[in-house]
Amino acid sequence: MTNNETTDYPPTTWRLLLSPPTDGATNMAIDEAILHAVAKGKAPPTLRFYAWEPPCLSLGRAQKVSDVDSHALTSAGFDLVRRPTGGKAILHIDELTYSVVAPETEPRVAGGILESYRRLSTGLVRGLERLDVPGIIADQQAARDHPKGPVCFEVPSDYEITAKGQKLVGSAQMRAQKTMLQHGTLPLYGDIARICPLLTALPDSDSVRARATTVERALGKRISWDEAAEALAAGFSETLNLHLKPDALTPEEQSQTKQLKAEKYATDTWTRRV
Repeated sequence: MTNNETTDYPPTTWRLLLSPPTDGATNMAIDEAILHAVAKGKAPPTLRFYAWEPPCLSLGRAQKVSDVDSHALTSAGFDLVRRPTGGKAILHIDELTYSVVAPETEPRVAGGILESYRRLSTGLVRGLERLDVPGIIADQQAARDHPKGPVCFEVPSDYEITAKGQKLVGSAQMRAQKTMLQHGTLPLYGDIARICPLLTALPDSDSVRARATTVERALGKRISWDEAAEALAAGFSETLNLHLKPDALTPEEQSQTKQLKAEKYATDTWTRRV
């Protein structure tokens, strides 16, 4: 995708949400509540940045809960949640998480999953460039010789963002009600291999550190959540020709968030479904 292609979109306004840190079940419920609101035309396309408190291990939609060492997770004081999107396990700690929700008719997300993912990646890449993160690459296929384990950040998927060859952003996408939800994780600092003791397979920590990185490791200095959010928002705005309007969840989205948390994301029926 050329630079010209990323700036040919007609100008439009999206909602920008900067959410306070909250637990994993609430975060996933918020993302789905936004999807329902956008699908009904009751909310505009939305870019959301958020964090997790307490830290939380999230599983992909179809990942087996037996991948998790429940005792180790409880001992660490971390939550467990299952995402509505696919992929492998992620430990959400010391990171910035983003989500994008937009109708499939929005030209910035039109087409297939890979096509829309690559478009949205231009915003992430530009944001990382604004932070001066070196060696950013997002337009290449992943190597096929690495075995796929239970850790999302152990192996980059096709066209995922890397810094000097190490995975830096992990993202996943789903479609429902003719609406797209994509969310992803940008580790800011800390040990990228902290997830390994929390999984029953005990992935090799050195292997994870060799294949994945954080903004701090890539850049050589620590960046705050606010700095990262500001840079990524500017990156999305610049590459996708967006005016981002700071706003909040609607009362209906807040109500649906509570319902989705209580009836889905905070239940064993959902979390331990596989």
